[in-house]
Amino acid sequence: MTIHREGRVLLFWLMIILVVANYLLYYFLPDERLWLNVSMLGSIVLYLLILQFFRNPIFPLPNEEGVIFAPADGKVVVIEEVFEDEYLQEKRKQVSIFMSPINVHINRSPIKGVVEFFKYHPGKYLVAWHPKSSTENERTTMVLKTDQGTKILIRQVAGALARRIKWYVKEGSQLDQGGEFGFIKFGSRVDLYLPMDAEILCEIDQKTKAARTKIARLN
Repeated sequence: MTIHREGRVLLFWLMIILVVANYLLYYFLPDERLWLNVSMLGSIVLYLLILQFFRNPIFPLPNEEGVIFAPADGKVVVIEEVFEDEYLQEKRKQVSIFMSPINVHINRSPIKGVVEFFKYHPGKYLVAWHPKSSTENERTTMVLKTDQGTKILIRQVAGALARRIKWYVKEGSQLDQGGEFGFIKFGSRVDLYLPMDAEILCEIDQKTKAARTKIARLN
């Protein structure tokens, strides 16, 4: 387990701020033992909560051709057939994973492929489970194309708390299965748009682990 690069600067300055704040309290209010202890305990709890949010688990990456792995830790909240009208312009099976603030928020490639299309969309900050969040919230859209020509669309969607989407790819980027392509801070969702003949291997409310939970199998 390591700390993801997205959190290192934040964690450093948060530690400085909490240490200075507690030092000032002890300096100016040396006799207020109860409040000093509450402040110290609260600072430790807050720091540990933020620390766990940026954890980066280490594990062997998958290498299974034809299998779609989860792009994020979280819970499956949507499995349905939809018409994808931004890029693919065809009917697809949508699988959406909701990421709560306690989940690891690294986004990983569900397959090995090349980025054929990528676009960032500014937008609203509706709660991530809102039906319109996939089309109205701040989001990114990425289309991965496999060596066999299959295209998978992956969408990062910001939520009410997640106000910063990060991505590490551009059109033409090569991604290994399980490789990092982005990060969403403080809770959100990731949508997958799969071919209609894909065999879904997950179910609603199932917990997922990025690059470890099998979502579907391509036919």
